Amino acid sequence: MPILYYVTHPQVQVDAKVPVPEWGLSDIGRARAFAILDQPWVGSIRRIVSSAERKAMETAEILATHLRLAIEVRERMHENDRSATGFLPPPEFEAVADQFFSNPHESVRGWERAIDAQHRIVSEVDTVLRTNDADDIVFVGHGGVGTLLFLSLSGREISREADQPAGGGNYFAYDIGARRILHGWQPVDRPGQP
Repeated sequence: MPILYYVTHPQVQVDAKVPVPEWGLSDIGRARAFAILDQPWVGSIRRIVSSAERKAMETAEILATHLRLAIEVRERMHENDRSATGFLPPPEFEAVADQFFSNPHESVRGWERAIDAQHRIVSEVDTVLRTNDADDIVFVGHGGVGTLLFLSLSGREISREADQPAGGGNYFAYDIGARRILHGWQPVDRPGQP
C-alpha cells in the first residue's frame, strides 16, 4: 500500500524586496523542517519530489540528506502564481487568498486562477505517480497548491475550508492504491499518524 505524503514548507524569511519564489526558510521554519525527521513515516520514504522554489527545496534537502535520497525537482509544482501582486502584507494577502479560493474560475488581481493551479499540481503528481513502483513518496511544496491537490484527491470542490493551518509546515497522507485520504493536514513538528 504505497502512501503519498504532501508536505508544505514551514515558515519563511519574508523579504518584500526579494521575489517570493526565492524566499528561504526562517530559523523557525528550518527547525520545524528538521522536526519532520521525527515523524514515524519518514523512514518508509523512497522518493522525494519537490517544487523548485527555494523554501521547498530547503525543506526537501533536509529530508534528502537524512534519507540519502536524491530530490526530483518538478518546476511546475510551484505555488500558485502571484507575481502580478508580488509581496502583499498579511491582512491583504489573506483577503486576496480568500477570493482566490472562492472564485476559482477567475483571476483575482492577476493571480493564476485556482482551477488552473489545481490542474497543474494534479497533473504533476499524476505524472510522477505513473512512474512510482509501489514506494512511499513525499512531495514537498506549498500550501495553496497543496490545498488544491488535497481537495482534488478527496473529491471536493475548490474552497478554502480545507486549507492547511496558518504558518505552513503541515502534511497530509493519501493511500495511492485505495485512492483515499488517510488523514488531513497535521503539523510536521508534532507526532502524527503513520
